[in-house]
Amino acid sequence: MSGPIHVVIVDDHPVYRRGLAAALADDAGIELVGEAGTGEEACELVDGLERVEVVLMDLHMEGMGGIVATAALHKSHPDVAVLVLTMSSSDESVDAALRAGARGYLVKGANQERIISAVRSVAAGELVVGADVARRVSSTLSALPLHVGAFPALTGREREVLELMAQGFNNDRIARHLFLSEKTVRNHASVIFTKLGTGSRAEAVARARDEGFGV
Repeated sequence: MSGPIHVVIVDDHPVYRRGLAAALADDAGIELVGEAGTGEEACELVDGLERVEVVLMDLHMEGMGGIVATAALHKSHPDVAVLVLTMSSSDESVDAALRAGARGYLVKGANQERIISAVRSVAAGELVVGADVARRVSSTLSALPLHVGAFPALTGREREVLELMAQGFNNDRIARHLFLSEKTVRNHASVIFTKLGTGSRAEAVARARDEGFGV
């Protein structure tokens, strides 16, 4: 990515926002372009800004909470990465945030270096979660059949994407299921089509189902 990463902070505590803003200001590659105290303000702010790559989102706020705001931003601005930064680490909060389209989940108390690293990672399309959250995500993904014997050129992640394609999932649903950005899913799909030598999604799905995917 050329130029700075443009970031919006969303949190209903002004003191915390100021501290977070100060932490981000120490990195020359990050530019804070706005702050909001509610989910509604966040959506309006992002709508009005020319460039936003990352939104740092608290979950528990008055009015529109962080989960609803995350889902709204994911729908209206799918290329904007939402990185949740909140007090709660419950399974329900993590699952709801990631399924709403968040690209990362950190618990408040993460140090400055960790937050800046997470901002850079989600801006690059990666998923960022704490170690405890990562174990839950791994457990979810392990339920997917990998069909190791079929299509040996495919990576494990590409098999997961192909399996969900064969089950009828579109790219947005695959992204939410695997906790990826939709752009990353599109990239995986393109590589899958190339490796399988297929010219369309339908052809790739047909070949996959012949090999037992999507059953």
